Amino acid sequence: MQPAPRGSVHWDNLLTVGSATILIATEALATAVAAAWALAGLFNLGEIGEYALMVVFGVVALYGSLAYFRKASAAEPLRG
Repeated sequence: MQPAPRGSVHWDNLLTVGSATILIATEALATAVAAAWALAGLFNLGEIGEYALMVVFGVVALYGSLAYFRKASAAEPLRG
């Protein structure tokens, strides 16, 4: 099996990285929303506090997903 020509994309690897990133991002955002809902209910923060926590935790989850994508794309050879 010869390596792909320079500048071509290994579509299998790209699909793997993209699919895994979507999975991680979905799980991280769902966890962020659930944690915000639970903490707001526990501390009686009301709707505004709940939404504020959702935004804060959501940003952290998106940052973690971006960091995961960067690490995964560095580990998988996307180019030949």
